[in-house]
Amino acid sequence: MVEQPPPEAGPPPAEAVVGCRFMYHVYVLKSLKNGKRYVGYTSKDPDVRFVEHVSGTNAWTRQNRPLALVYSEKFENVSDARLRERFLKCGQGRKFLDGILNK
Repeated sequence: MVEQPPPEAGPPPAEAVVGCRFMYHVYVLKSLKNGKRYVGYTSKDPDVRFVEHVSGTNAWTRQNRPLALVYSEKFENVSDARLRERFLKCGQGRKFLDGILNK
């Protein structure tokens, strides 16, 4: 009896891919040095992006370290995340953040 090698793994079936969704996050960092805030969005986990900021991959966060991740929200598509980021950077968005972060 000749043994056959196991079949190679192929791509997952289409029904398995349909349920998979990318997640986007809007996050707020606060400088512990001067109290300023940084608002951004990413497709990465906010904790992973925070570590990148702390390591100095962004000029603003490099100059305003140390930082704290103080807020994040999750979105299913990039356009909603970008709209929320823009809102949080405007006057009403800053007031919203002031209200929830100063409790």
